[in-house]
Amino acid sequence: MNPSSMRALLDHWEADNKLLRVKREVNPLYELGAVLNARQGRQPFYFEKVKGYSSPMVGGLGGDRALLADSIGIAPDQFVSKIIDSIVSPIPTRLIGTGPVHDNVVLGPFDLDALFPIPTYHGDDSGAYYVSGILVVKDISGKKRYTSIRRMQFLGENKTNVLITSPELLQQFHEYEERGEPMEVAVMFGVVPAVVLSSQISTHLYHADKLDVAGALIGKPLDVVQCKTVDLEVLAEAEIVLEGKMIPYEREMEGPFGELAGFYGTRAPQPVIEFSAVTYRNNAICQTIFPSSYEERLPMALVREATLLSTVRQTVPNVKQVHITMGGVARFHAVIQIEKRSEGDGKQAAIAAFASDKDLKHVIVVDEDVDIFDPEDVEWAMAVRVQADQDIFIVPGAKGSPLEASHNVRGVTAKMGIDATVPLAHKESFKRTSIPFGPIDLEDYL
Repeated sequence: MNPSSMRALLDHWEADNKLLRVKREVNPLYELGAVLNARQGRQPFYFEKVKGYSSPMVGGLGGDRALLADSIGIAPDQFVSKIIDSIVSPIPTRLIGTGPVHDNVVLGPFDLDALFPIPTYHGDDSGAYYVSGILVVKDISGKKRYTSIRRMQFLGENKTNVLITSPELLQQFHEYEERGEPMEVAVMFGVVPAVVLSSQISTHLYHADKLDVAGALIGKPLDVVQCKTVDLEVLAEAEIVLEGKMIPYEREMEGPFGELAGFYGTRAPQPVIEFSAVTYRNNAICQTIFPSSYEERLPMALVREATLLSTVRQTVPNVKQVHITMGGVARFHAVIQIEKRSEGDGKQAAIAAFASDKDLKHVIVVDEDVDIFDPEDVEWAMAVRVQADQDIFIVPGAKGSPLEASHNVRGVTAKMGIDATVPLAHKESFKRTSIPFGPIDLEDYL
């Protein structure tokens, strides 16, 4: 059975020697993040001693494709199909009376910074930030539940502000504001990677309850409990939950902060959350994600791969695999593998990719003999199968991503498609070499 709680997953990985314990005390001011970033968020770390606090902290749980696959009991090459199946056939959460997250309940007034560590990550960040919290809200009708990861800057005492980039969430908050009402929120910390992965699914595209999708990823319903001070449900086995309200018409300046793409975002006024309760498990384990690391990028890339494959398949049904690369910041670069059946398939696949996601800038289409997860193999295909005047096309002045600095200079983005497939009439000229022997174990020869 796949673990539904973070501490059960940590026990599983520790038994397999996949969890690194840091016994030396680390400072939440820069040092903890620096240690996480030394492995680019691809290594699970357990920090036993965080300076100034009695609670441990973990990070790096969802940045390695193989470990993330292990956490939901699949092979790494099954992610796209598993995500699609989980969106189509979610498993609803199960409401129970109480759970471990309510072992301890702290009601206001309180100082968030006194309870659990809030790290500071980059030299020019505007302060300490929560970056791994899963925000839970309901729409104005109270019938639909939404979850997403939102960064929150600590403002002091029981307040943070929150960066809202989702048009849907922003619209929902504005509906509350127009009534002069606060929007109730809960923020969950210490959850399994499946919950983080499902939080990246597009509400606009799928209208799915993301906690139900997380249940399908794990293979069983997730237990939820009613919050103490707001009308929301949270995971019963979350380590820590913050409960509060997003205040109408109140804004505080937020930023700069080290963004996904590795540069600092701008400073701007953002909504304010005032927290009314903190609930947590006995011996709670804090959780963080180093911004711009693989742990932030990989979940969003995997979900985008599922959307990309589904979209491209509508016009190029012979598409085999797709890959959103980490070097392309998990959203700007894609590699698409097709079984080429007619000339034009390569360019059509790239065009379909751009239609699927406005953030995509560069798309490379390759044949079945190219490993799309090996950057060197993809570069090889470009080197020996591409003639720039015939196989590259550029779409100027298109929509792009505000997370990309060169887009922000002009407000638009150029898209480039690269058809690195072999001309069908000349396949023999492009045949790769092979050795009809092996595989070889050198120990047998030395």
